[in-house]
Amino acid sequence: MKVNVEVECSPEEARRFLGLPDVTRANEVYVDALTNAMQGAGSFDQLQELTRQIAPMGEMGLKLFQKFLESGVAMAMTGAGAASAKSKKDGD
Repeated sequence: MKVNVEVECSPEEARRFLGLPDVTRANEVYVDALTNAMQGAGSFDQLQELTRQIAPMGEMGLKLFQKFLESGVAMAMTGAGAASAKSKKDGD
């Protein structure tokens, strides 16, 4: 049986319904600070340095996240291969 439920509401209504906190003010402060920092970046090197500061753990964090995703894909592929081999073995 398949049931589809369609809800039409604003993001604010969804946030309240799910009991999530209102972070509008914090978001505005973050966007303003980021905008001011970007305006101060006059060269590519300054912009690159700003990007490193904004990213959690900088480049190391991004590389760690990439390795995490790659290992997840590798495990999924290994698991799929093992499941396929097992089904072939069981079928014989």
